[in-house]
Amino acid sequence: MGEFELIRQYFMPLARLHGPHSILVGPGDDCAVQRVPSDSDLVFSIDTLVEGVHFPLDYRPDYLGWRALAVATSDLAAMGAEPVSYTLALTLPEADEAWLCGLASGLGKAADAFGLMLAGGDTTRGPLVLSIQVHGLVPRGAAILRSGARPGDLVVVSGTLGDAGAALGYLESRSGVDAQSSFADEAFVLERYHHPVPRLGLGAGLRGLATSAIDISDGLLADLGHILEASSVGANIERARVPVSAALTRLKGVESLDYALHSGDDYELCATIPEADWMGAPSLLKQQFTVIGVVEAAPGLRLDGAAVGSESDAIGFDHFRREL
Repeated sequence: MGEFELIRQYFMPLARLHGPHSILVGPGDDCAVQRVPSDSDLVFSIDTLVEGVHFPLDYRPDYLGWRALAVATSDLAAMGAEPVSYTLALTLPEADEAWLCGLASGLGKAADAFGLMLAGGDTTRGPLVLSIQVHGLVPRGAAILRSGARPGDLVVVSGTLGDAGAALGYLESRSGVDAQSSFADEAFVLERYHHPVPRLGLGAGLRGLATSAIDISDGLLADLGHILEASSVGANIERARVPVSAALTRLKGVESLDYALHSGDDYELCATIPEADWMGAPSLLKQQFTVIGVVEAAPGLRLDGAAVGSESDAIGFDHFRREL
């Protein structure tokens, strides 16, 4: 199968429009054209996933399609953006039609779930790599940045943490990565890894409420650290408040908190919110977050008052951290 037939058969169907849309020109021209309403700001982000680094070797292509788009879209959620479109740059070892069908299926299901359309892209031959750029819109001036946290703000996180990180061990210990666990707890954490769900509704709900936000991709401590650095503040986190699922607790016992603090891939949101605004926030929104600490004026990140060093316990995922 040639490059252009590959695009026509597997990726052009992903460019279908669902009603009114700000994409004026999609795949098939030199560039896509997106119209940005005068009362909106365009936000965009790009993520690259490399086989053997960001997903296992021989990973199921439908899982990969969903996961790749979810990972990129999670950045839009952290900014409080409404998703619009994405572009895909795909490097393939070979044009395997069954594999491409699975990838396109996963991408299509994720795009439908997240409200995105394919606006364009590129394909080439080489080691398996996907780069996805996502575009979204926010009301003008309303994007949630990392740099707005202030002393006294509450630190909150959505969902439970550590599940997807725990799944990695089960993936690596199996001869086939698509093997389905017969145990409910293993199946739960594996599903968190295979099909992360970007918290788009929660991100939009934080607009005008949160002073800062980030999605948890590299681990809670690492990603919260990015907020603190950008905002020139510190924070104290209470270990007992960090939300951990019952499944993770049963699987990992006392180690479950370490997974919640250090492992990534959950794609939950971490945000800072003034206490008064938190108290007046909609109850439905508050039910989906857990208060885990408070922002402080003194720089640095602390757990139960004890300082956390930047190199302590490999604080989060880093592509270029040297293994010791």
